[in-house]
Amino acid sequence: MTRSQPSVQLYTVREALEADLQGTLERIAGMGFTLVEPYNFTAFGGLGSALRAAGLTAPTTHAHFVGRDAGSVFAAARELGIGTVIEPYVEPERWRSLESVRAVAAELGAAAKVGAQHGVRVGYHNHSHELSILLEGRPALEVFADALDDAVMLEVDTYWVAVAGQDPVTVLDNLGGRVQALHIKDGPGTPDTKDQVAVGAGSLAIWDIIASAPDALRVIELDDSRGDRFQAIADSLAFLTTGTAA
Repeated sequence: MTRSQPSVQLYTVREALEADLQGTLERIAGMGFTLVEPYNFTAFGGLGSALRAAGLTAPTTHAHFVGRDAGSVFAAARELGIGTVIEPYVEPERWRSLESVRAVAAELGAAAKVGAQHGVRVGYHNHSHELSILLEGRPALEVFADALDDAVMLEVDTYWVAVAGQDPVTVLDNLGGRVQALHIKDGPGTPDTKDQVAVGAGSLAIWDIIASAPDALRVIELDDSRGDRFQAIADSLAFLTTGTAA
């Protein structure tokens, strides 16, 4: 993954996407996006043709595969030309001990071997609990990264890092080159997803965060917002491409 145009996590506009797949993708393309990150991608019939018709590609996707039939997920990703499938969530209970965290890492490593058979890479995306839970004085996500197979990448959600009370720049520096994608969000760093705003309109040090993983794919996302999320992703794209907030 390189310093490409920013991508956008389609969960941001989930209501519209589920009501009108093609129209929503075309609206996103009309903003200037060429890349998107689907969620639960196997649930959207016709996703591949809809992406092609809108002129969009999906280098990454979110899909649950830990503890599931990973092979079918990876086969579906390959058919759509998606190169990396990212596990978006493993429950907090599994991050509370060294043994459990290492077990999760082993499951990701095993999944990576299955993914390789399909020409697909695997990754993991964090929320706040992987950073707020400390093991031997370190965030559980960092312990997890140390135990991961080299074939597994990380997509660090920098906003949830901040929600957990950790500094995203420090965490990214500690994780190093394993971080190959970033979820770029903004807001006051509170757990209330309604507080999230367009990138550049909040309090996170966006450019410092990006500088800590300059080659990582930048994926815009809002879990929710009090404002219009379509406008927020348009404003976010403008900020990331011009450096100027709307």
